[in-house]
Amino acid sequence: MATVEVTFTPLPVHVRTARLVATAVARRSGVAESLLDEVRLAVGEACSRAVEAHQRHCPGVPIRVALTDDGERFEVVVTDAVPESEHGLPAGIGLPAGTGLPEDTGLGLAVIVGLADDVRIESVGPGTSVTMSWKRRTTAF
Repeated sequence: MATVEVTFTPLPVHVRTARLVATAVARRSGVAESLLDEVRLAVGEACSRAVEAHQRHCPGVPIRVALTDDGERFEVVVTDAVPESEHGLPAGIGLPAGTGLPEDTGLGLAVIVGLADDVRIESVGPGTSVTMSWKRRTTAF
């Protein structure tokens, strides 16, 4: 299982870099070309959400992105240092793609759920992680 980790200062300009890295790693992991835009957009939404929360609550703390290929799935985990309650989310929600969202979840997460095969939002230490995954539909190079 190969994992690439990136941390970045919570500035909007760094979201673009996270999207580019995620797309490159997904491509290298064998994610189908037709899904790369979905990966790019979902990672951008998750990172933008984290940047916005960090700028309000902890602007000096970096955001972490982990990209993992386990051979069958490509997974991206965006972890911030802001509790779920500060994001305006109910605690411990899991959001499988294709199901309804709680009313107060927000448009960004609705977009992510529409783009990824599976989505989970969890408390991680003092912060929150958004885990998105896609089934690999091609083989790696």
